[in-house]
Amino acid sequence: MRNLLAGARLSTSGGGRALAGFLLSGFVMALLGAILPVWGYHRDPPAFVAVGNYFLSLAVGLAASPALAWRLLGQRRVSFLLVFSCLLCCAALAYLALVSPPAPAWWRMAGLVVLGLGAGVLNLALFHAISNSYSRDAARTVNRGGIWYGVGCLAATLLVIGTFYAYAATNIVLLMALVPGIFAGVYARSGLPSAETSAPHATFRQALGDFRSVGAVLFALLLFFQFGNEWSIAGWLPLFLIRRVGLSPIAALCLLALYWLFLIIGRLIAAAALSRVHHGWLLGSSVVAALFGCILLFFTNNGFGAASGVLLIGSGYASVYPLVAEAIGGRFPDYHPGFFNGIFSLAMLGGLLAPATLGYAAATLGVGVVVGVPLLGTCLVLVLVLSIWLEARLAV
Repeated sequence: MRNLLAGARLSTSGGGRALAGFLLSGFVMALLGAILPVWGYHRDPPAFVAVGNYFLSLAVGLAASPALAWRLLGQRRVSFLLVFSCLLCCAALAYLALVSPPAPAWWRMAGLVVLGLGAGVLNLALFHAISNSYSRDAARTVNRGGIWYGVGCLAATLLVIGTFYAYAATNIVLLMALVPGIFAGVYARSGLPSAETSAPHATFRQALGDFRSVGAVLFALLLFFQFGNEWSIAGWLPLFLIRRVGLSPIAALCLLALYWLFLIIGRLIAAAALSRVHHGWLLGSSVVAALFGCILLFFTNNGFGAASGVLLIGSGYASVYPLVAEAIGGRFPDYHPGFFNGIFSLAMLGGLLAPATLGYAAATLGVGVVVGVPLLGTCLVLVLVLSIWLEARLAV
């Protein structure tokens, strides 16, 4: 009963509205993987280099966002950053709608840089806005943020599926541009007064200083490679299924939606099971499931095998984030918004650099490499999780 009351207070507070903002963050970041078949990149394998450039452009915008975000945070309120970032994402999507193919790819790259910039500013503002919620229940707050993020990714994919045959690419992206516009209106009207008065803002130098500990570095590396694994699949799954398995674009997008759905449901189940299941057993079974799913997806030649592989990969990846969220809540109870945003931003860079690299590799080695990289990355995540547990025991 106490947990239910705490959840109700959280959902009606500024922290609850801020957590819902992670839905927009996921929506914006998942857009590219879902829109590539709409832009026709499944028809031309040499264009895989352009796809890699798109993900790299998003990464460049995200990497450049801290300089702008911290400068604005020193002069403005968190609510201003939320509205500003939403409007920036809205403008970037509207621009991308206007430069859909057959316009030159360089024009879309410029729009994706701005979109990454807006997403990065949004993430920093959200992490500052949830500071009160995090101080009350760190693990619960981080888990709920991850669930909202996954819902946003699923929503972006479902929107593309629902409009694939009904509208042209320009109109689909314009519809997507409405979503950050709606969030901008919500944040402009409601604001987040409770989050903004909770604690003084940290400086960029203080945020960097939080990464001096070995534990923080290991957590950042873990999320860097885990997001790289997740987004390698999410960014390239439709193109892989169309080119290698022979599925139709709409069927491939449906499997992408199932991937996000399996991730969300798996994270909910994993978060509920953490107190009942040994963490080592949960991690081991998740890694085995993800590895087997990657192998199955690589060798399959039909829709059933592809769906089974996606189920195993999504379910296997699902438990990693709840395990990390609980560990972060226990290891870093003195919440610093800049610190956690730094970890998340580094993770998102991994999530974008991995599919960008795959674009260049797929142009030379074939689209099958899309599954090979997450296969190796999953093994690396296992090593990092074990290293974090070992470091935590030695630090006691």
